[in-house]
Amino acid sequence: MKIYLKIWRQKDAASKGKMVDYTMEGIEGDMSFLEMLDILNEELITKGEEPIEFDHDCREGICGTCSLQINGRPHGPDTMITACQLHMRSFNDGDTITIEPFRAKAFPVIKDLIIDRTAFDRIQQAGGFISVNTSGHTIDANSIPIEKEKADDSFYAAACIGCGACVAACKNASAMLFTSAKVSQFALLPQGRVEATDRVLNMVRQMDIEGFGNCTNTGACEVECPKGISLENIARMNREYLSASLKG
Repeated sequence: MKIYLKIWRQKDAASKGKMVDYTMEGIEGDMSFLEMLDILNEELITKGEEPIEFDHDCREGICGTCSLQINGRPHGPDTMITACQLHMRSFNDGDTITIEPFRAKAFPVIKDLIIDRTAFDRIQQAGGFISVNTSGHTIDANSIPIEKEKADDSFYAAACIGCGACVAACKNASAMLFTSAKVSQFALLPQGRVEATDRVLNMVRQMDIEGFGNCTNTGACEVECPKGISLENIARMNREYLSASLKG
């Protein structure tokens, strides 16, 4: 395939960025999207030009670092996958592909397609810990009866990889889906109930401090989430927050 690329280039956080055009030929449909970018970078390096910086690690849809806005959609045109799982067979010969970093005030661009997502780390850190007895009188977690439905919901919430697609998809750049998933995975289990009140209050407070917007209730976050994190988690966090606020 011959494809035309429009890629965001930005020297550093303090510089202004711009879209730069590239043309690539001989692209095979079985190539992954990131492999295509690797080939482009090899060509740029051969020409003595600056390669395009982009984040990636596992390339298995697990780590969440390959956050790219592809033709206006987080992680590209397919659903339930990350950008590293996207293949060039999803595009056609002669297509123009626009590649940008995720856009959000709380996700400042570091360079080219790399963004700073440490805001997510600070939200999780604000959640603190769970009270687990490690004094030598520990109880096997499997011995604590937990309803299967709650255990399943907790696992589904814990599947969030923190890629930020929910933020990029939201017109208000809301982090409600991410934060609610991290609240839910503990709130649903007895081990997480001890600090439940402080956890939800602190995480929501930190989310607001980071500059994320409010939920739009449009559901774009769930649609673009590569792990299919449910909007039910937002409803659960809202209930947890209301209850915690009344207790406080």
